[in-house]
Amino acid sequence: MVDEALTTMPTPKLARPRKEKPGPLEYMRQWPLRVIVGATLLFLYLPLITLMVFSFNDSRRNIVWQGFTFKYYEKVFQNDSLIQAFVNSLTIAFFTTIFSVILGALAAVMLWRFRFPGKTAVEGGMALPIVVPEICMGVAMLVFFARVMPWPMGLPWPLNLGAITIAHISFAFPFVATVVRARLASFNRELEEAAKDLGASEWRTFWDVLVPHMQPGLIAGALLAFTLSLDDFVITFFTAGPDTITFPVKVYSMLRFSVTPEVNAASTILIVLTVVLTAIGLQMQNKTPADQKA
Repeated sequence: MVDEALTTMPTPKLARPRKEKPGPLEYMRQWPLRVIVGATLLFLYLPLITLMVFSFNDSRRNIVWQGFTFKYYEKVFQNDSLIQAFVNSLTIAFFTTIFSVILGALAAVMLWRFRFPGKTAVEGGMALPIVVPEICMGVAMLVFFARVMPWPMGLPWPLNLGAITIAHISFAFPFVATVVRARLASFNRELEEAAKDLGASEWRTFWDVLVPHMQPGLIAGALLAFTLSLDDFVITFFTAGPDTITFPVKVYSMLRFSVTPEVNAASTILIVLTVVLTAIGLQMQNKTPADQKA
């Protein structure tokens, strides 16, 4: 009887699972958003692609395509003043990156670890180069080097680039400090305590525990400082002397006459260099040391 009752009892219907709403990272699977993102990227990068294509245009009139040629790239590499400006930009960007990473990392550790009077004012002061318009920064640097600390003229290379380098460092290192401090927010301080319990000194703990954790932030900050210095025009325009010129300023002086394929070729070289350095920096940032994987 019990078996018959069990066989005659209706089986309950299983409830249909509720369809969950897509999360924030899943909205990109929907085609309208893909179209919007694709159109936005096309709008942003199409002018750069057009500039690079017309750098191979065999015509002095940049708006009319006459054929494919490399002669304007040959002119760029045969232009001694343009090559010197390019070397100046690379030199300034190199020294700016080194000093910005050191100062930015130390400032980030100071603001992250210590409490001291006036900390809020220091944080606000470091944010000024980021939020203040670059034209104001350029004028301020012009007044500083004209009245407060005049930079000597006629110095040998690369000392003649000192004023521009100092201006770029003061502008770039707050960006490095912001990136590194954001990375330090995820650091577990118990790792430092464990290292000290095992006999490590303060310097050893900083170098072997804290610096490896900061490494992605340091690479990102260095990449940001290098590109900011290499591409900067406004601050450089106000701080450069009559005997120094950088690549963006040289390209601007060429643009005052006309937009020629030679200008496009010089701009393309700068774009390609920036993209390559960015790719190298991202590749280094994504690499995980073997000891961290273990």
